[in-house]
Amino acid sequence: MNAITPKRRAATRGAMALAVAGTLVALAGCAGATPASSGSTDKVSGTLNILVPSAAGSDAGFKAVNAAFEKKYPDAKIVFTTVPTNNWASVESSRLSAGNVDVLVASPIATPAYVPAGSESFDAKAADAGTFVDLSNESFMKNWTPTVIDALKYKGKDYSVPTGLSYYTGVFYNKDLFAKQGLQVPTTWTEFVALADKLKAAGVAPLGIGGKDSWPAGLAMLAAVQGAYPGQSDKADLAEQLWKQKAKLTDPKLVDVLKKVDAMYGYAEPNFAGVAYSDVPSLFANGAVAMTPDGTWNQTTIDAAVAGKFSYGYFPIPTSDKAADNATLGGKVEIRLSATTNSKNKAAALAYLEFFSQPENYKLFIADAGFAPAQAGLGSTPFLDSIKDYTKSFSLAWDNIWTPSANAGPAAKFPFNYVGVAPLGTDTPEKAADVSQKDWSAAF
Repeated sequence: MNAITPKRRAATRGAMALAVAGTLVALAGCAGATPASSGSTDKVSGTLNILVPSAAGSDAGFKAVNAAFEKKYPDAKIVFTTVPTNNWASVESSRLSAGNVDVLVASPIATPAYVPAGSESFDAKAADAGTFVDLSNESFMKNWTPTVIDALKYKGKDYSVPTGLSYYTGVFYNKDLFAKQGLQVPTTWTEFVALADKLKAAGVAPLGIGGKDSWPAGLAMLAAVQGAYPGQSDKADLAEQLWKQKAKLTDPKLVDVLKKVDAMYGYAEPNFAGVAYSDVPSLFANGAVAMTPDGTWNQTTIDAAVAGKFSYGYFPIPTSDKAADNATLGGKVEIRLSATTNSKNKAAALAYLEFFSQPENYKLFIADAGFAPAQAGLGSTPFLDSIKDYTKSFSLAWDNIWTPSANAGPAAKFPFNYVGVAPLGTDTPEKAADVSQKDWSAAF
């Protein structure tokens, strides 16, 4: 990794803070607090700009809904833009500032009481500035599962429409290859290591990881945290202890998270740090890797790549030596759609959210996206049925609980410094933990 001096880091943070502040001031000035109106969807025409982070499954789902929307409203033209996840923050900010987006993905989340002011997310600050339309009184919000909508409220208001649920602390695995090698689904870390060693000895890379895009390797970190802190309250307690400086990232249990990550990197395909996330499904389908850490959102892509060559399944990566700790998949409420108050076509934006929320149209999205539905009565899929024992108790994954600090250094963003561990970085787990603790201490 490139070294970042404290002076340069402070300057970078200051520039980012000024850019965000400028964007939000501009948004507040042109947005106002225009209320939503269900009646505004009667006449729909003109251009509708939609912006989302890119993923093969959800992209296909949106395209199916978009085609149906344009068929219903032939005078409307959707301009659908997808953005790589790593570039999302900068593109979202610039498009909102320019006022050339009508519907986009936004996730305003309230910060915990123990987090000092100033660490609010960009979307939370944007919601406070009046950037997103308040959907609380829209009738189409009643189509969604009430508990999901309640979980998405920001300061008591509804600013977004859910698209589904996903789980992502597990691996897709080749059932046929497992049977050929006499392997069983592991339920403990010791069993997982033994299984991976056997696959490696047989000349098969145990794991396929897309390290080139950086974040996919983070799924290994999230799985390690899930095993160490399996309950949602366990993870919430850890976050609070770190913020109150009663726990350190160099504590043995926290360093062990990175040791598990290091071990999983050692079981990845050769030169995985240079492999793109989009290339991994084909590696899995061709039998080059036996398992791949991924989210259930990518199931339809995996299915298309495998194309019936073999049977596959999904199980939690068992990073604890207590089987009970590994029995639940960590997950999240998926990407959420919001309408902007400074939209140039607010009627079309609200019409789109209403259209998306109708069960018959939402089914089009779910069929391709691979998300578990966020509406009742839509049924399930054979794949989702196969993991129902792991999803009976919903538990948010670590990244949906942790609140990063704007004042901390980059190595404390997650704050488990998986990108610092070789070969993504250059460090041992212990050194990566030490770097992240120093960057975390800089926040106080």
